[in-house]
Amino acid sequence: MGFALERSPHVLTDAERDLIVADPGFGRHFTDHMTSAAWTRDRGWHELRVGPRAPFALDPAASVLHYGQEIFEGLKAYRHADGSIWLFRPDANARRFAASARRLALPPLDEQLFLDGVTALIRADQAWVPAPGGESSLYLRPFMFATSPSLLVGPPQHATFAVIASPAGPYFSGGVTGITLWVSTTFTRAAPGGTGAAKCGGNYAAGLLAQVEAQQHGCDQVLYVDGAEHQWLEESGTMNLFLVTTDGQLITPSLGTILEGITRDSVLALAHQHGLEPSERRVGLDELRTRLDDGSITEVFAAGTAAVITPITGFRADGYDLTVADGTPGPHTLNIRQHLLDIHHGRRPDTHGWMQRVS
Repeated sequence: MGFALERSPHVLTDAERDLIVADPGFGRHFTDHMTSAAWTRDRGWHELRVGPRAPFALDPAASVLHYGQEIFEGLKAYRHADGSIWLFRPDANARRFAASARRLALPPLDEQLFLDGVTALIRADQAWVPAPGGESSLYLRPFMFATSPSLLVGPPQHATFAVIASPAGPYFSGGVTGITLWVSTTFTRAAPGGTGAAKCGGNYAAGLLAQVEAQQHGCDQVLYVDGAEHQWLEESGTMNLFLVTTDGQLITPSLGTILEGITRDSVLALAHQHGLEPSERRVGLDELRTRLDDGSITEVFAAGTAAVITPITGFRADGYDLTVADGTPGPHTLNIRQHLLDIHHGRRPDTHGWMQRVS
């Protein structure tokens, strides 16, 4: 099977596209085409195509509209200095996508089919991949949703897989600065047996009010703690959390109820090159507060596809307001961030074999 290409008759001109790519922001503009495929229980995956980006036609009883059966991924394509186009660890995205599908009772997509759908779209819209240099990229959003026209609660009989693409500029357009987190004990992101380890839309919808709460308290983002004891650190909004200590530890909360971030895994793999010992374990709020007070936690950052690495310079909650070290991004944070960016953009050797050439 392959993804047949149907060229859009309404592509933007080179001048229109170049104007967008020069200052795309994030998630505001989209390329000319999209990948799509249909699944039915009797036929499996079929109707594989890359065609003009267009709205979906959904039955009002489609399962996704009533029961939220939807998953997605996020990854980026990078243009290197020689003009070639590369993806960062797309095989890991493919595996996680299949795992998320199983958790939401959606049909798991073959990992090679996932990769073929992503790369077919990049090749069709490769002119949208920003020029080398800087931090710009083409963001890819693969997703799947249930389309069965039925109000019965259960695994779907029909589903759709699609990929859209959006040019993305530097996440920190004004330079890398730190953010402050609101420690929420009102809202939780996940619980044992829940969907926290899946990348599904419902997790993000449930976090929107927590984000509002953080902003109401003058913070940029929320820090979630566990849902049972409200004591153990989990995630920072949509990103994984890391702590750097004076004795050279790079600590991140254990997996189980949180998303297995691909950037998270990459940071752990690079730790030794930056003189840090990676440690995955439970971290309590009491430990965080004590070690920020005594200075034994020197840096905190969050990791995710969109921003890569985000420095965290403060924590706020009812009863306390804590600053991380001197309140500025730390050297390990900035060095690991630059290390990853240089691998992405081909400015540093890829000794882990993470990059996959597309074109």
